[in-house]
Amino acid sequence: MFAVEVPIVASPSGSSAETGRDNTTPDPAAGAHRTGALLVIEDDPQVRDLLELFLNDEGYRVTAAPDGVSALILMTHGAVRPDLILADFNLPNGLNGLQVIAKIRERFHYQVPGVILTGDISTGTVRGIALQDCVQFAKPVKLKELATAIQHMLPTWQTDTAPRMPPSAAEAGSAAPAVIFVVDDDAPVRDAIRSVLEDAGLAVEDFGDCESFLAAYHPGREACLVIDAYLPGMSGLDLLEQLRVEGHQLPAIMITGNSDVSMAVHAMKAGASDFIEKPISRSELLASVARAMEQARDTGKLAAWREDAASHVAGLTARQRQIMAMVLAGQPSKNIAADLGISQRTVENHRASIMKKTGSKSLPALARLAVAAAESGAA
Repeated sequence: MFAVEVPIVASPSGSSAETGRDNTTPDPAAGAHRTGALLVIEDDPQVRDLLELFLNDEGYRVTAAPDGVSALILMTHGAVRPDLILADFNLPNGLNGLQVIAKIRERFHYQVPGVILTGDISTGTVRGIALQDCVQFAKPVKLKELATAIQHMLPTWQTDTAPRMPPSAAEAGSAAPAVIFVVDDDAPVRDAIRSVLEDAGLAVEDFGDCESFLAAYHPGREACLVIDAYLPGMSGLDLLEQLRVEGHQLPAIMITGNSDVSMAVHAMKAGASDFIEKPISRSELLASVARAMEQARDTGKLAAWREDAASHVAGLTARQRQIMAMVLAGQPSKNIAADLGISQRTVENHRASIMKKTGSKSLPALARLAVAAAESGAA
């Protein structure tokens, strides 16, 4: 469904042509536009990007995360201290929007205002949102109404009473702070990634090729590798293979081309913790780095993620697993239909069912889940 809003045009005298109301009289409740830091938690990448773009245009500093776990990690690492949280109700990985807001309030000891976006209007959900002192907006949300609500909620946030974020490793007296290694032969892209990471308070070292990185790399320091898949000389995939063979436990994030799902699957099998598609968004980069480093520190969280992925894959039929493998190998639906002797419509129906059963909103998300399930031992 979609909606079209047409504003009522004011007459030259300043009164509305439709209602006769005087539009020139200032709203006594209106004041200076307030700005602040907003945390957007939304697993649908298109909705997340739309909200981030709109709220940035409204003058807010926006950090976005695809799920509650990533949001908590970003806060733990000090990448964001939100003045307001905007969260989808239904989120993957075990935490819904209300639970995430509750955990943030409890863990960081301040009553950050919360807005919940949901299509669920059941009595239980509405009651839970009200009890958590959050504001509810039904999907599809009207952006101007959302912006108005945010303006009304921000004045209640007392920024001067907010606690400081937990100290970083360097502030806590660690011998050496964590470093993010960026390897990309495209200098503008490399500089942009470095800028985003450094703005988030992270230490960065960048290289134009794998050979330069290997010459400078010394294991033993807490670190994360962000690497392009296609590089001159040694490729990103070759570097991951070499690091794996040599036994280096370095969490890595592969940068791939748009829809290059088969390369992403190969990268994760070679040891990458995650992958990001170009063009790279700021929020996705920060969330991916935080998630990779958190899982490297806490193997229990990684095991839990793999177990959850395995349970989703276990719910697929044998035919759906077969089609999923062919899709992730990069085969188009018409080729899959020809190979299996079924109609293309049947293949498309299976693909839709696979995405629904696994809770995946995109092929990259499905690829992450499939590889995690395979690493857990699921067939």
